[in-house]
Amino acid sequence: MSTIQDPIKPDRSNLAGSRKDRPTGSTHFGDNDFAEETTPEIGDATWGEVGRACCVHDALGWGKIFIGVCIACFFLYFFLFSLELLGNAAKVLGGCSAGGLMSEDTNPVAALVIGELATALVQSSSTTTSIVVTLVGAEAVGVKTGIYLIMGANIGTSVTNTIVAMGQMGSGDQLERAFAGATVHDLFNLLSVAVLFPLELITGYLFRLTSAMLPDSVSKDDKWNGPIKKIVSPLVSRVLKPNKDVIKEVAVGEVESCGAYYPVYCVDGIEDYKHCVADTKGIEGQGVGLITCDKKVGCPAFFQHGASKQDDATSGGICLFLSLVLLLLCLMGLVNVLQRGLMGMSTRVIYKATKVPGVFAILIGAAITILVQSSSITTSVLTPLVGLGVIQLEQMLPLTLGANIGTTITGLLAALVSGKVEALQVALAHLFFNISGIIIWYPLPFMRKVPLEGARALGRYTRRSRSIPPIYVAIVFFIIPLLLLGLSELFQQGSVGYTVLGALLVIFVAFAIVRFVWWWKRQEGKEKFLACLDRRQTMSATTKTLPEDMQYLKAKVGQLMEHTGLPEDEEEGVEVEALKSVDEEEPLEMSDATEEEPLDMTGTDTADSKGE
Repeated sequence: MSTIQDPIKPDRSNLAGSRKDRPTGSTHFGDNDFAEETTPEIGDATWGEVGRACCVHDALGWGKIFIGVCIACFFLYFFLFSLELLGNAAKVLGGCSAGGLMSEDTNPVAALVIGELATALVQSSSTTTSIVVTLVGAEAVGVKTGIYLIMGANIGTSVTNTIVAMGQMGSGDQLERAFAGATVHDLFNLLSVAVLFPLELITGYLFRLTSAMLPDSVSKDDKWNGPIKKIVSPLVSRVLKPNKDVIKEVAVGEVESCGAYYPVYCVDGIEDYKHCVADTKGIEGQGVGLITCDKKVGCPAFFQHGASKQDDATSGGICLFLSLVLLLLCLMGLVNVLQRGLMGMSTRVIYKATKVPGVFAILIGAAITILVQSSSITTSVLTPLVGLGVIQLEQMLPLTLGANIGTTITGLLAALVSGKVEALQVALAHLFFNISGIIIWYPLPFMRKVPLEGARALGRYTRRSRSIPPIYVAIVFFIIPLLLLGLSELFQQGSVGYTVLGALLVIFVAFAIVRFVWWWKRQEGKEKFLACLDRRQTMSATTKTLPEDMQYLKAKVGQLMEHTGLPEDEEEGVEVEALKSVDEEEPLEMSDATEEEPLDMTGTDTADSKGE
């Protein structure tokens, strides 16, 4: 007796089908009801089915796979290129501000916020971590402050993949899944900081733990670059290469501001590494600014001899815009290629192939991040896969946790380069901060549900309004940190008046938060908020379809006129004028009638009536 099985190869003849039409009830990519299937409803495939779906194809099938892989690699390369260019442009635009933010040894709250803002500005936690390690090694900031800066950097690093998720706004289903996949990283980092930041303030847990592990000395070592950096960076360096030394020197306090590096000067006006960097090093008033030259590929396209600070900032802004455009184009191309390749494939097979134990997923995420030298790149590449439904949210969480572990390697390498024991302590604190967060939030299922369910809720909100992602980014990564930074600065002024004002504002903010939670939970605030989003969505949909609806109504009116014999459109104006004139005459007749009534009271009509 034969049993019915799902087709494990893509079925091109039934791309618009439904799981309800199949005896097994299995969903395939491209089905009309693909988004309706929940995780518990997905059946379990065998590894034999996975192997046949992966490796058993005819010659035409292998040819299509080869072409698809080549196109996907093309889009993936330029997707990584655009991410690298985005980071470089952000460093050029926000490097001076980031360096200035981290230039002072400040209070823990301010240090946490500064680490987050600096990372959001330069779009790279690796850069922020390296700068913090350098600052601690140069004794510009203390180890404890460096630990709080690293905590903030962990929050800021997740802004990049959240921006990438917004590139899938074309599809409501994809946006919901992609935004959930991006924000699960945000929520995990925020929850880890919410627990470990006060714990560190009270007990000094990370400081004491890393102090006990430190060696007596650290030998210097060479910097290591991952293979992906070696593949992508040469092309990016031909377009724009940021001068990271400027950020570090501003942060350390070697220069007062970035204006000291301008105008850019190259010996004899020759734009190459030797004349612009090597021969001008250490000479005051000569050298490069925020944009520098590469030793191997030379000066980038946006480098200019004699450039001012404004010129470099303009170049950074142009590259930022170009990188965002290229990022969206490559993202759409990559998603389209993957969709075509997966069309008709059973979800049972895909989820079986991508479902690995959580510990192994963490190791995979860490390994990928060590190779690409950036957790932002790792999570940004995985986010579109979550949007397509290839990776489930439950699998995305451990992969991002592994990315958090992998990104700490950058700080450890920077500490080894610096040769300072204090720098190594901060790098180790970064590693154990992420490990502690994983121990708290991942092993226990009910704890793991907190970031997962929060991310799912945020994803569902995007269905009601496409404005949720940009509002979320603005509030979480900029408005709240700036508010906390402002409050913390009030307590640092050394004035009783500012301290009292700060205390009052803290009480007011705490009361506002409690009042909001009460409104959200007890006064149907959540339902009112969702109803408001639904109304806005309905109004937006109505506005978009209004021209079509008007054309439809016009056609129906025309049919009605033909059926009833009403005048044509050209005679409509005459008919309307006639109706207006009738409307104007009616009030006049009424006024004449009211004027005649007093005459009836004079007795003339009464006499006539008596005579009658």
